[in-house]
Amino acid sequence: MKIGALTEVFAGENRVAMTPESALAIQKLGHSCCIQAGAGEKAGFTDAAYAAAGVEVLADAAAVLKAAEVVVKVRGPDADEAKALGKGQTLISFFWPAQNPELLETVKDRGATVVAMDMVPRISRAQKMDALSSMANLAGYRAVIEAANNFGRFFTGQVTAAGKIPPAKVLVVGAGVAGLAAIGASVSLGAVTYAFDVRPEVAEQIESMGAEFVFLDFEEKQDGAATGGYAAPSSPEFREKQLAKFRELAPEMDIVITTALIPGRPAPKLWTEDMVRAMKRGSVIVDLAAERGGNCDLTVPDEKIVTDNGVTIVGYSDFPSRMAAQASSLYSNNIRHMLTDLTPKKDGVIHHNMEDDVIRGATVAHDGAVTYPPPPPKVQAIAAAKPKEKAKELTPEERKAKELAAFKKQTQTQVGMLAGGGLLLALVGLYAPASFMSHFIVFALACFVGFQVIWNVSHSLHTPLMAITNAISGIIVLGALLQIGSGNFFVLIFATVSVLIATINIVGGFLVTRRMLAMFQKS
Repeated sequence: MKIGALTEVFAGENRVAMTPESALAIQKLGHSCCIQAGAGEKAGFTDAAYAAAGVEVLADAAAVLKAAEVVVKVRGPDADEAKALGKGQTLISFFWPAQNPELLETVKDRGATVVAMDMVPRISRAQKMDALSSMANLAGYRAVIEAANNFGRFFTGQVTAAGKIPPAKVLVVGAGVAGLAAIGASVSLGAVTYAFDVRPEVAEQIESMGAEFVFLDFEEKQDGAATGGYAAPSSPEFREKQLAKFRELAPEMDIVITTALIPGRPAPKLWTEDMVRAMKRGSVIVDLAAERGGNCDLTVPDEKIVTDNGVTIVGYSDFPSRMAAQASSLYSNNIRHMLTDLTPKKDGVIHHNMEDDVIRGATVAHDGAVTYPPPPPKVQAIAAAKPKEKAKELTPEERKAKELAAFKKQTQTQVGMLAGGGLLLALVGLYAPASFMSHFIVFALACFVGFQVIWNVSHSLHTPLMAITNAISGIIVLGALLQIGSGNFFVLIFATVSVLIATINIVGGFLVTRRMLAMFQKS
């Protein structure tokens, strides 16, 4: 089939859904490619580069729509583009079906199939198609760069001859993909970074990146796996507790980056007007949820404003588009992987398998019917590892009682073993000759001493102490040498084998120890 890419008509959109590199990969699936002339210019991809990659460059959108069975875009179609789709044609793009019911009805009436890249379920197999995460990663990084551009000081602290510069304090609200990217960029620039998320399981991820998790003492908890990997609406009580915590932090923060979004809903209001008023002059708020209404009360979508108290609020909705080349490469790869799943035999024939979790989840219109919302995926969504519970701190009395109990248990075990061993020796002594008993007692004591020496050494210390424990092997060698002079043939054989095995153990122990010590030498 022919895959066609259109020029984005949305004002300020610089991305393109197909790059020369992704076109080469799509052609390996058996498809051919075409693109509207000039579609990649804003992202840095010339028509000549597409032609060199075997892509047919067509004059206008009408020519692409006429030639292509599958149309790929970044932004969702406008009304005219939706009406231009034909029966049996497939559109792959962001679509936001919950926010665009009229558009959904239009494509249904046209008999077109729509694969919404914003509806790809967050399961492990679908990570390569997760365009929301690809774009959110760029947006989180870019948000920190925009904040730095509008902030009047260094991010990192410095002590200079001219004076001391304190580090900037950054709060990231929402630790999804965008939030984690913002945390990484902020920490790398040297800021003191704090982060909050309603899902407690992400605390470990936040702390591992060098930021401090803002803990909210509240019983309500959310599981990211239960909500498809996304945050879900919070209860009114939790929201009030959350806002109270933010009001407490607002006067201290220099930069606030909000990333909270709930699928199918307007962005929750988390940074209220009174919090903005409480912030210091020169502070910056970057609202990554501006396109969905914003997390801040004062956010103006697609604009940057400065409040009366000198706080800059950045409400741009095109952060990935500001890194168009990188964003286009990532997004076109997501599209290419989606086409790979839609072309399982790599024969250039699209097979729209509605039994597949990923394809079914992303498909919002098919065969003249609206298929949104999809059923929940059979496979559980990706969730962060649950943080390990910290061990309870014992009081001195509890610690003493625990040590006493352990000592009593150890004593009982040792006394029991000694009593059992003594009874066994006495039982053997009733029937065995005196010459055998003298050797048997030495053997039993040697086993006991060897067991105590080895068992009480930590496993991590066995290799460094191997040279010392070779003394036990030395005892075996001495005992075997004494027995070699015996006139009994079988005793001679066993003694010789004992010397051989113990010698191997001794030599090997010293060689391993030497290698261990060499690891810590400079030359």
